[in-house]
Amino acid sequence: MTRWAMTADLRRCVGCQTCTAACKHANATPPGVQWRRVLDMEFGTFPDVTRVFVPVGCQHCDEPSCMTVCPTTATRKRPDGIVTIDYDICIGCAYCAVACPYQARYKTDRASFAYGRASEHERARFDERRLAVATKCTFCVDRIDAGLEKGLKPGVDPEATPACVNACIAEALAFGDIEDPESNVARLVAENRHFRMHEELGNGPGFYYLWDGADASEDEP
Repeated sequence: MTRWAMTADLRRCVGCQTCTAACKHANATPPGVQWRRVLDMEFGTFPDVTRVFVPVGCQHCDEPSCMTVCPTTATRKRPDGIVTIDYDICIGCAYCAVACPYQARYKTDRASFAYGRASEHERARFDERRLAVATKCTFCVDRIDAGLEKGLKPGVDPEATPACVNACIAEALAFGDIEDPESNVARLVAENRHFRMHEELGNGPGFYYLWDGADASEDEP
């Protein structure tokens, strides 16, 4: 069975925020809402300090805690692992935002735009259904579904691949079917040390962070 997943190679990410900009462009999210963010982190003690950039967003978990607390079943998980929100039945209670350990959910109560008045792009992409409800990264599910209908392969064909992955200038992000051993993400996970953020919580995130060679254990750095 297909299980869509994303990988981020922490050795390659340069913190340029191009993925963040691409996500905002593709989804016309309002100011202050970043479905794809990049954390700037430091590890170690002077003078041995390492700077690491960590892309974050919805992890599209196997066991989404956001879904179990939703009182209206607006949050659901598809058979392919993508966690979705039905804006038509979301009541904006924000229980899911509190339950999410990745701080990946947002709620915008009123329309706002980058320069006060909506630009042409913002007007074209504005979706009133996303007001006063929970929103988050969708893995660009509309692109995936439209691409599959055309016989395209997500993670390989750009038209069927999340916008953030297409935009990454360092090729740090990858997307594909983790259940397919021949897929790009399956090979990356098999060939590299990796971890999943807050994996100890039992959510089973569908986002893998790569950080070293494959011949070592999968301990988090």
